[in-house]
Amino acid sequence: MTNKRIAYWVGSVLVLSLLNSACSIPRIALRSENKSVPASYAGSQDTTNTGQINARDYFTDPYLYALIDTALYNNQELNITKQEIQIANNEILARQGAYMPTVNVGGGAGVEKVSRYTSKGAADEITDIKPGLQTPAVLPNAYLGAFASWEVDIWHKLRNARKSAVATYLGSIEGRNFTVTNIVSEIANNYYELLTLDTQLDIIQRNLVILNNALSIVRQEKEAAKVTELAVRRFEAEVLKTKSLQYDIQQNIVEKENRINFLVGRFPQRVQRDSQIFNNLVPNTMLAGVPSQLLVNRPDIRQAERNLEAANLDVGVARANFLPSLNITGSVGLMAFNPIYLFNAPQSLMASLLGDLTGPWINRRGITALYRTASARQIQAVYNYERTVLNAHIEVANQLAYINNMAGKYTTKSSQVDALVQSTSISLKLFASARADYMEVLLTQRDVLEARMELAETKMRQLHATVNTYRALGGGWR
Repeated sequence: MTNKRIAYWVGSVLVLSLLNSACSIPRIALRSENKSVPASYAGSQDTTNTGQINARDYFTDPYLYALIDTALYNNQELNITKQEIQIANNEILARQGAYMPTVNVGGGAGVEKVSRYTSKGAADEITDIKPGLQTPAVLPNAYLGAFASWEVDIWHKLRNARKSAVATYLGSIEGRNFTVTNIVSEIANNYYELLTLDTQLDIIQRNLVILNNALSIVRQEKEAAKVTELAVRRFEAEVLKTKSLQYDIQQNIVEKENRINFLVGRFPQRVQRDSQIFNNLVPNTMLAGVPSQLLVNRPDIRQAERNLEAANLDVGVARANFLPSLNITGSVGLMAFNPIYLFNAPQSLMASLLGDLTGPWINRRGITALYRTASARQIQAVYNYERTVLNAHIEVANQLAYINNMAGKYTTKSSQVDALVQSTSISLKLFASARADYMEVLLTQRDVLEARMELAETKMRQLHATVNTYRALGGGWR
């Protein structure tokens, strides 16, 4: 009776200690201001969002979309993210298996020499297997059976771990979508830069024709003693300077083509394009919608949201480590000291079933450290989500303002080019009639070249602005 009371009180103390351990779990407050996004962009209430348009419908240039379509299959970065998604999916399967019973089937054999001066050895000494046949001194052992173990998920620790893996998996899918968005926009920007370089090369070549015609006039004027050799040399130098620009443009074209080739996952080759359409390109009209749509359209925001969800679940998993865990183990099979008797059932039949409830009691510093780490990562995930939302809103606001400013700049620069083109023909006529100096002709030609080059670059920036706005609104991954 005394032994039963001792066992009762010892068990009660252990249970109370485990409950006290569970109740004293440290709690860390989640510091977040729960910021909300603005209601609109600069007072606009339009709910139509260009970012919801499919890339095939947004990029109407067939050559451009063919490059994008190829990149979606061949781009190495995208293929890497696909494997990351597979890894995340495998993690789900691994964590799902953690809260299912584990069953192993096997067998084995061995020998054992038990000391005569132990309770087991003394018992074996007097045990008769059969009448007149004692247990051998060196005792073999053979067994064959199934062995199972199962951690009962009473605090949903294992299930929360699986849910965290699912959230991470879904976040990896959004990460791939964000990679698609960036690759689509980068290909489009490089493609428009390539068209711009082709246009600038054409401008240089046409300007060279004009300069060579002017050089011929200057040489004729020199032969007529109307100008000096200095004028001829200055025009020749200007022709050579303009020719040298060709090589810079040609090198930039090669590099831009190879950058596109890298993005689409192929070796260097010519990029198919129609450069004649550049001057007729009209930037797309961008509809920003409302900022709250970014929460659905932007893959990076959705990924940050999934990561926050996973971090919240990881905190729950870390908290469950403070609580007692229930483990059940069992086995069933056959065992005998001699293989001859192994299948001599039911005498060789063996079975066991054991349940144990264990929990941290004395040294909890390691578990506390893991819990505090999970809580810190949860707070990091909150701030990262807020930062991602803020960055997305600022990107859209910047690009919308950039579109308006580039539109005004293009109109102004186009008027400048028209005025300079008219001044070119006027300066040539005045020079031919000896009413203008050759430097006026030279400087006018130089100004026209620079203005046309800047006009082409301004249009490229307009196109970049529409592409970047499309990306900022969350377009391109659907």
